[in-house]
Amino acid sequence: MRNQTVTYSPEATFSALADPTRRAVLDLLRKGRQPAGQIAQAFPISRPAISKHLRLLRRAHLVNEQREGRNRFYHLNPGPLKAVDSWLEQYRSFWSSSLSNLKAFVEAEYAKEIAASRSSVRRRTHRAPHRKSKGKQRNVE
Repeated sequence: MRNQTVTYSPEATFSALADPTRRAVLDLLRKGRQPAGQIAQAFPISRPAISKHLRLLRRAHLVNEQREGRNRFYHLNPGPLKAVDSWLEQYRSFWSSSLSNLKAFVEAEYAKEIAASRSSVRRRTHRAPHRKSKGKQRNVE
């Protein structure tokens, strides 16, 4: 095999990752290299359907296939996932910053509420005692 620079298509990677079965296959392959038959046994769908999923994952360069006699073994190729991770990093930064700002806002509002409730309690306890009115008093029976 010649030395080749492999460029990963983000579209192919995202398309492959869009399907929950293909994501589950990738999760299964995180444990290590597995034969196609063993991968197929882990799912309640037909072997030809799993073969199609594996083919799409292979085309997206997310898995590598190795043939040994009649058997095909698959293992995870993390390269395209690194590209996805770097793309997602900008969103992690955005959400981290947004959540930090939200936390600061909520804490400031909470501090204002606590201060307001304490000052209203102080006002109630420092009032002059309530005087009885000198008007007619009703007889309640």
